[in-house]
Amino acid sequence: MNTIHVTNGDCAADALTHALRLAERDEQVIALRDDLAVGPLRDIDEAPIGRAAFWRQVLTTTADLEDELDAQHALLARLARGDGQVVVWHGQSAADQLTLRRVAYHLRNAPQRLNEAKLTFDDFSIAAPDAQPEGVRRPDRATAAGMFSPRQLLAKLPSAAPISVLRISRLALEWQEAKHSNAENRRLRDNMLVSATWLDVDEALLDIATAEWQPARRIAAGAMARSFDFLVSDSIAFWRCRELVTAGRLKIRGTPSEMADAELRR
Repeated sequence: MNTIHVTNGDCAADALTHALRLAERDEQVIALRDDLAVGPLRDIDEAPIGRAAFWRQVLTTTADLEDELDAQHALLARLARGDGQVVVWHGQSAADQLTLRRVAYHLRNAPQRLNEAKLTFDDFSIAAPDAQPEGVRRPDRATAAGMFSPRQLLAKLPSAAPISVLRISRLALEWQEAKHSNAENRRLRDNMLVSATWLDVDEALLDIATAEWQPARRIAAGAMARSFDFLVSDSIAFWRCRELVTAGRLKIRGTPSEMADAELRR
């Protein structure tokens, strides 16, 4: 019987594909590319309009993102219709945990097919010549599958295990709750997902900014390194900088749509 592995993001998918190749296992890897910790989720499993509008704002693009989001939904639909085993790889981060819950929701009627491979902070200690430098290890101990090297993932292949029917039901329910709460973002606290706003991220950006001009990249990186109970990406950090500029709370030297090349000050 075929096995399909699911990851949150291309980086994790590429590393896992390499790990499977090292193990001489010809199994498919699917990357789900949406950071589910941020933005509206309410209609994500029905229509991508609201989700696409959010990402267009964040990425400052006029691209037709609906097609890409539809393709992601089609991947999940094919998973649900299949008959092979599915393994979701996840770390201890809001986006990875939401990916697990979304897949559990779509496979809730075929629970015997759903498995997981858990990645924890302690797994960074797996000795491997291709292991990431220690700088990838966050003080808040947050992890994502994309942080681990192919040989570290290779060592974790035997850990994949079935998820109980009861837990799948709970995960599916938690996905529905996350969608209906429709928060600005979602955090992982004590393995529970909670709704939150952008207030603390914005305050962190303002705290890092000074009265002197600094590269926006430096300010964004400083915020990304802080603990918010979800992993702040560079695209989200730059977007919040633009919002603060629009609100008059940060001054900019450069173009807001090219925030990565701009300078900011309070």
